[in-house]
Amino acid sequence: MTRRQRLTRNRLRVCLVAVCVIFGLFGLRLFQIQGIDAQAYAAMAVQAGTSKVAVPAPRGKITDRNGVELAGSTEGLTLTADPSMTAADAPKIARILVEALGKKIDYFDTVAKLRTPKSRFVYLVRQVPQWTANKVLETIAKAGYTGVFPQEESIRTYPGGTLGANLLGYLDGIGGKGVAGLEAEYDKILTGKNGSSTFELSPSGQRIPMADSTVTKMVSGSDVTTTIDRDLQWYADQRLADAVRAASADWGLALTMDVKTGQLVQVSQVPTFNPDKYTGMDEFNTVSRLLQTVYEPGSVQKTITMAALADQGKITPETKISVPSKLVIDKYPIGDYWQHGTLRLTAAGVIAKSSNLGTIVASQQMSDKVMHDYLVKFGFGAKSGIDLPGESAGILAPAKSWTKANHATIAFGQGISVTALQMVRAVGAIANGGVIIDPSVVTGFTSPDGSRTPVEAPVGKRVVSPKAAAAVTRMMEAVTAPDGTAPAAAIDGYRVAGKTGTAWRVNPRTGRYVRGQNTVSFMGFAPADNPRFLTYIVLDKPFSNAGGGSTAAPVFHDIMSMALERFGVAPTGSKNPKVPQTW
Repeated sequence: MTRRQRLTRNRLRVCLVAVCVIFGLFGLRLFQIQGIDAQAYAAMAVQAGTSKVAVPAPRGKITDRNGVELAGSTEGLTLTADPSMTAADAPKIARILVEALGKKIDYFDTVAKLRTPKSRFVYLVRQVPQWTANKVLETIAKAGYTGVFPQEESIRTYPGGTLGANLLGYLDGIGGKGVAGLEAEYDKILTGKNGSSTFELSPSGQRIPMADSTVTKMVSGSDVTTTIDRDLQWYADQRLADAVRAASADWGLALTMDVKTGQLVQVSQVPTFNPDKYTGMDEFNTVSRLLQTVYEPGSVQKTITMAALADQGKITPETKISVPSKLVIDKYPIGDYWQHGTLRLTAAGVIAKSSNLGTIVASQQMSDKVMHDYLVKFGFGAKSGIDLPGESAGILAPAKSWTKANHATIAFGQGISVTALQMVRAVGAIANGGVIIDPSVVTGFTSPDGSRTPVEAPVGKRVVSPKAAAAVTRMMEAVTAPDGTAPAAAIDGYRVAGKTGTAWRVNPRTGRYVRGQNTVSFMGFAPADNPRFLTYIVLDKPFSNAGGGSTAAPVFHDIMSMALERFGVAPTGSKNPKVPQTW
């Protein structure tokens, strides 16, 4: 055998061995796939040919006290795309989407999404009404384009539009999470559990009819029942809007509370926003004036000062008070809103005429600590604990930091900052015979199976005696009398107790009061001899000569009248007490 033959034979042997090794490896791999890991690879094959789609769970409803829907859900679609299929026709597809959906989608942003490199899935637009989305998909298909797909989604709806918007809140528009109001406070309860549907696909990506599929059922969110009366809410919204326009005010607030239960039956705010159409969604409109806006309450605070004095037995409606023409405290001159000499007023007269000076003279019977302690008992300087997010505690300086001027001005409502909710809670205690009750806006929850879970009713706490509360109520009735500061608040057939409020606004830049820029208000309850409802009206920065009695009291009259009629509260038949205002 020649050398050349030997080399040829060796090459053949090496090649044969190599071929055997390669086939051996293939055999071992085949044995692994078909024998050892057969089930795993079969599952991978199925997974590669299947699609899993979420089945969205409807968000729970928010209803009024009578079951009328305030916020609900409807079926919608999300439009997605496969960029590998849409890249070539991206401008034309985007044009169709923009023409159909308008401002809901941006042309250039959509083109970029449709051309996303190395991607098989992108979101184009979410929360599209089902009929609109189907029309868009039909137009795209008729034009001969492919790669745009629908995905089921639940869309949040607010049938009343702006009705009670600042109380209800809204969703973030992306993940469907509550970001304000009741939508945020009860997000976990309202949010359901999504289901899913898994089905087999053909190599072209189409669903295979009659093929195996797996469905995991979704669970709807629970419903939330509020204390709000929808009809009263609607009326108050309209009446407040008219008042804000007429007074050229920056903003207005109106709320009504059942003094016996603490339930808020109406909360209106102007300006507001529309969560259904997502309009007016700026911070000025979406803030909750009820519990986030802090301001100085003005003369409504005088009722709390008088209640503290009456509870200590230091004052009655007939108590004689000599009111000076002016006072200078810590070098600060303090006067009334009208010029006068020395007046001889009763305590009821001080409230009826809304005298700052008379209130200061009366309050000097209390030390700083005693007065501060009563303010704390009435809930100032602390959150009420209402079931709504973002509540402010207001501002109440510690008694040890007070000057004589602080004591004097806090007595008539300047130098203390509050929320509207704090004021309603505090004066509500006077209307409720001296017992303070935490306000609430929700009565219970209803799960998808129909079972109801009630919210535990708040427990009242006594802050002043029934005698003291009755005495201040008599003083407040003098306010709505013909010779009081708010006769416009009087309601035919009912006894009405109330108090006007006018406070200078503070310039946030300088920290100083601005003359001519006021926050005016009116707080009242009826029937005064058996109180059921309390209504509070606040108008911020109205025209310069506006007052609580002339601007806010008429709004109170109309909303309170509606509340009494709506809930069937009959007049008690008793006559207004005649309390002397002078001596």
